[in-house]
Amino acid sequence: MLYVFLSVCCSVIVSVLLKLARRYSIDISQAITWNYPVAILLTWFFFRPKLDFTALQTGPVSIYIAVGVLLPVIFMIMASSVRVAGIVRTDIAQRLSLLIPLVAAFWLFKEPLTPMKIVGIVIGFAAIVCSIPWQKQTANRKVLSNAWFYLLVVFFGFGAIDILFKQVAAHKEVVYTTSLFLIFILAFVIALIGLVYRIATKGARISWPHVMFGWIIGVANFGNILFYIKAHQQLSTSPSSVFSAMNIGVITAGAVVGLVVFKERLSLLNKVGIALAIAAIIVITLSQK
Repeated sequence: MLYVFLSVCCSVIVSVLLKLARRYSIDISQAITWNYPVAILLTWFFFRPKLDFTALQTGPVSIYIAVGVLLPVIFMIMASSVRVAGIVRTDIAQRLSLLIPLVAAFWLFKEPLTPMKIVGIVIGFAAIVCSIPWQKQTANRKVLSNAWFYLLVVFFGFGAIDILFKQVAAHKEVVYTTSLFLIFILAFVIALIGLVYRIATKGARISWPHVMFGWIIGVANFGNILFYIKAHQQLSTSPSSVFSAMNIGVITAGAVVGLVVFKERLSLLNKVGIALAIAAIIVITLSQK
């Protein structure tokens, strides 16, 4: 479980960095842009993807493009969610996005929906509802009134990305790490185009602090992926254990960091949401065995 622990740490570190970005006046769009070159280089170093025209000829190029666009866009929205809604709620929304592929598998791919899966989905959606800050905001509260919007976009956005990645993995003609490498390149190109547009129209300037902050995010972001893959390789006979430990670990660790380090304030309903999120992941994990 060491790799699961390291993956959880990297995931929470990404959320912490996004939270700290505003405090240190980091241009988060620049940071997200420069996180991708690091991810590209580390993917090349650790996975040695095979690059040839076969990947483009036989691979799902349209899905590559869709994921390449969604990754930087949802990453930006996640950064805004961490800022306005906090680490705890954002991590819950991100982790419970696994409900979207479950529902899609039933509606789009006609997979059987067992009673236990239905229970897990219902509990998961209840957790999302409980995690959203519904109460009226006051001037001294750190959660803004539009936080619910960002949380829902994070939830549906990461769910869509998860579905697309599952479709990428289903194409056995191309090694998954090669597909991942190509997706990171596309995400960098999309993010770079957006950054160049901002520089040309809004006078934004590339600055080393923003670039280096992005590199740090890139290391943590890639570490999350690397250790998660290694955890599945090490525990190949028990993928559901990796799945549940990872998601519960991120929600729990994110809650501890958010509450203790950043003094995020949660209502009783939000705390119920955390408990329901963990329960939903456990039920969904059991339904997959």
